[in-house]
Formats: sequence, structure tokens, C-alpha cells
Amino acid sequence: MNAIVYADKPVFRDDHPDPKPGRGEALVEVKLAGICATDLEITRGYMDFHGVLGHEFVGTVLTGSHEWRAKRVVAEINCVCGTCSMCHSGLANHCQRRTVIGISGRDGCFAERLVVPESNLYEVPDAVSDEEAVFVEPLAAAFQVIQQCPIEPRMRVSVIGSGRLGLLVAQVLQTTGCKLDVIGRNRHTLTFCEKKRIQSVHLDELVVRADRDVVVECSGASAGLELAARLVRPRGTLVLKSTYAKPEKVNLTPIVINEISILGSRCGPFPEAISALARKQIDVQSMITKQIPLRRGLEGLELAAQPEHLKVLLKPSA
Repeated sequence: MNAIVYADKPVFRDDHPDPKPGRGEALVEVKLAGICATDLEITRGYMDFHGVLGHEFVGTVLTGSHEWRAKRVVAEINCVCGTCSMCHSGLANHCQRRTVIGISGRDGCFAERLVVPESNLYEVPDAVSDEEAVFVEPLAAAFQVIQQCPIEPRMRVSVIGSGRLGLLVAQVLQTTGCKLDVIGRNRHTLTFCEKKRIQSVHLDELVVRADRDVVVECSGASAGLELAARLVRPRGTLVLKSTYAKPEKVNLTPIVINEISILGSRCGPFPEAISALARKQIDVQSMITKQIPLRRGLEGLELAAQPEHLKVLLKPSA
């Protein structure tokens, strides 16, 4: 089958072996897959991953139990053992033996087909299009911010980074009624914020004051973490969403002096994300800037790294 495989560099293969589902797993035909910042970081060495890239997708179940067969689905990316102490304590996303679709120990979705545990599957309702469903995984990660850090209307909140995840986080935060702004360097993506009535601030025009109750760091750059630490008020909260292939030195002194709380934030609740898309509460359609065939996936990775592109989708059947 066709697939984009990472092995020291990303390559397109038309002869990648078909995946074989094991017990409790489903074989899923990929309809659309989305390229995200984590995929790009993996191509720079993040997680030391080798295999089929990609973890954001919507597809149709080809084989599996009767209840899932032929259904249109998305899937959580953490594939867990169900028996370790983390799983038993309700923290399955931190399973000690987990594999992660397209990120750690398990092939991903930049392929015609992939294998997923049935326990990871969620059916996509008719009210959510394929293009919208691709965003369920990153949108769930955005909803995780307000699950971990409850936001009230009186709070002043900033998002650093106006890329793919930053714009999803900003739209989720907007639903809380907080005093929100998005800080970035890409004027094109900052314009997206203005269209959504979210205040935006270009980095060159930012006046740095330690007066935010919460700052969510989504820039994907170590410099974003340092800036976030300078913006949070004393005893405020810094939510860290970025991952880095090659972290740089960061001055953490403001975090100590101002007694700032840091929350690492990763995967989030799929039901909330699916519901928000079904209600058209979050706009993802206008974030799609390119849809190309999987066989041109290497080109897609290059496009996704360019500032003028927000979301690039890959279509295996094209």
C-alpha cells in the first residue's frame, strides 16, 4: 500500500506492507489525514520515531467487530495496555506500556490503511464532515487546556503562537468569555483571529508585562516558553502545549521568582471535540489551506512547514 514512512528522512513508498490487526483491533481505511506540527518535529528527530507518520485522521472501519464494521471513525492516539498502574488509576493516556499512533512504536495514518485498537475508536456523526473530523484529535488537545485549567470570564488569558494548535486553543478559550488575545509573528494567521473576533497582537508590537492570569504556549519554539514566563503574573499559570525536537536553553528565573505554576498539557477529550464540531461551535474548515493526494505527501510536509499554510490534508484515495 501507499504510505509516507519516516526512516531518518520521510519517504513515499508504494509497497509498504499492509497492516494486520491483532486481537481487539480494527483495520481502518483512511479517508483524510492531517499534517500537524508534531509530524514536522518527528522529521527533525523528535521521539526518535521510525515508521508511518501521522496521527490525525478520519476513516472507515474495514474489518473488526460487528459493532464497528463500516462505521466512519476517528481514534485516540494513545494505545494502552489496560493493566499497568497508570491505566488502573484512570490515567491511561500515561500508560507505562503505551504506543502512540504515528509517534511512538506504532504506524500512523499517512497511509491507505492503519490498525487501531477498537477501544480507541469514536464514531463520527453525520453532522461532522470528513474535513472537520480530521481536526478531532488536535481540537481535543485544545479542550484539554480548559479541563486542566478552569478559565473564568474575569481572567486575562494569552495564547502564544498563531499556528494550527494555537488557533484551535484560542477558539476553545473564546467560549469561556475570558479576556483573550493571541500573540504571534505570522500576520496571515493573526488575521484569522481577527475574523473570529479574537484580539491578536503581533510579536513586534507586544508590550511585555507580567499581568496575564494564564498563558498557553503553542508556538513550538523554546523562545515562546521564555516569553510566556515573562507574561504570566505572579502565581499565575503557564500551560505548555509545545514539543521540541531540539530544545534550547531557556531562562526559567521568572518562573521561580513569580512562583508560576506550569501545566504540561497533551491529549484531550474526544467527545467534547466531536460535539463542538457537530454544533459548529469551532471553525476548522477555514483553517484548511491545501488538500493533496497521499502520493504527494512529501510535498505536503514541505507545504505544512511554510507560514502561509495552516492545515494541509492528505487524501489516500486521490
